[in-house]
Amino acid sequence: MSNSLNKTTATCPGPINLGAGNRRSFLRTGLAGFATLSLPQIFRLQALNRVHAAEGAPSGREKNAVIMVWKPGGCSHIDSYDPKPEATSEYRGPFETIPTKVPGLSFTELLPRQAAIAHRFTVLRSMAQTAGGHPAGSMQLLSGDPDTRDKPKPRLPDWMSVANYVRAQAGPRQNPLPSYVGINPPLEYNGPAYLGDAYSPFVVHGNPNLPSFSVPNIGLSDANEVQRLGRRSSLRQRLDTLERSFDQARELAALDEFESRAMTLLTNPKTKEAFDLSKEDDKIRDRYGRNAWGQQLLLARRLIEAGVDVLTTSLNGPLCGRVQNWDDHAVNHHCFDAMKFRSAVYDQAISALIEDIFERGLDKRVLVVVTGEFGRTPKISYAASTGAGDASAPAGTIQPGRDHWPRAFSNIWAGGGIDAGRFIGATDKRGEDSIQRICGPGDFLATIYHHLGIDAANTLIKDFNGRPTPIVDHGKPIPELIG
Repeated sequence: MSNSLNKTTATCPGPINLGAGNRRSFLRTGLAGFATLSLPQIFRLQALNRVHAAEGAPSGREKNAVIMVWKPGGCSHIDSYDPKPEATSEYRGPFETIPTKVPGLSFTELLPRQAAIAHRFTVLRSMAQTAGGHPAGSMQLLSGDPDTRDKPKPRLPDWMSVANYVRAQAGPRQNPLPSYVGINPPLEYNGPAYLGDAYSPFVVHGNPNLPSFSVPNIGLSDANEVQRLGRRSSLRQRLDTLERSFDQARELAALDEFESRAMTLLTNPKTKEAFDLSKEDDKIRDRYGRNAWGQQLLLARRLIEAGVDVLTTSLNGPLCGRVQNWDDHAVNHHCFDAMKFRSAVYDQAISALIEDIFERGLDKRVLVVVTGEFGRTPKISYAASTGAGDASAPAGTIQPGRDHWPRAFSNIWAGGGIDAGRFIGATDKRGEDSIQRICGPGDFLATIYHHLGIDAANTLIKDFNGRPTPIVDHGKPIPELIG
């Protein structure tokens, strides 16, 4: 098992002929990375894809949305949502257990804010999958790929890209904002696969808490620049029309659609406002926490409220500790110091997001899911640190750690019209195995798709070879998590 989250490297595929005869094959090439496509190219590909989509393509309800908060590396379930105070010291960890607002449900002392609002969400304590590595574990949970081997790139599209694709088949969006946005999103091991990069997220990088934070090319405010872009757009349309004079009229109309969508995103003042955290009251910003994670989740709520359908964000970086993720092997972190180091910021940001969703009346439409790819080993291990830093002792110091553990872990679900204030499933007395109401990746995915109005059992999408492929071939929506 690896000791850190490996990064995959995107490569540029080079120029591709978009002549009429090559467009269908181009849509199936699966470009290597979102960074290789400009925003207009993404809109153009989506427009083309709609032209060539099969009749009767699935469509999703437009009113429901999902925010997924990802904890890369995997959070210890025993040190958070599933404490085992009766276990021996080699398993239970040092943290006290505290009651929550829900009778019979306890957390560790690291999560007092979430304990106080536990009636607002549901804890799923019996998640399980079969992959012990970060890549395969992420692919299992986010795309349903049952393979336990770590692959360099996904074979199946993740649920976020699928949802973006399904919504796109219903026709052009009326909202100027992108359907799918990722704020420092989990892209290391996931992506659109055979759907192509047209269905990757609109990615926002950086720390939203910094005064210098901005999103490039969103909501231009310079009137002269807007006019210049408009003239260039008009010229490109005329040149494109000459080049495509023999195209079918239906395809020509679809190709032209991308230009107005890109221009709207670049010039519409509403798009700039949606990304502008300075529009929020200072008390709200303080409530989430004046740090990267708190402001990421506030921006997530702001964008979802403005009409984004799918939003993903990763809680990683310096707030996690020395290796900047939740991968608390002893060689990376002192696992208990790491949990303490990040817990206050995590607890505040998550509780603020959940409370805000309810207070703004978004709790029926918006589903919030907080998870990582797996849990951590119930039995504590010990090894020498590989370096000093936040939550890690100097190199060579023996310190405790918890390793990868896919057999049992927890996640939380809020909003979505769910009858909250409960917990689902259970693990054994040491937290080693899920033993009641065991839920796997297929159930996880089917539940999210159900909220988005996507019939996971009957939705097929053609893969690279043109074969109709189910978006989930196992699992069913979890009844307690259906609004």
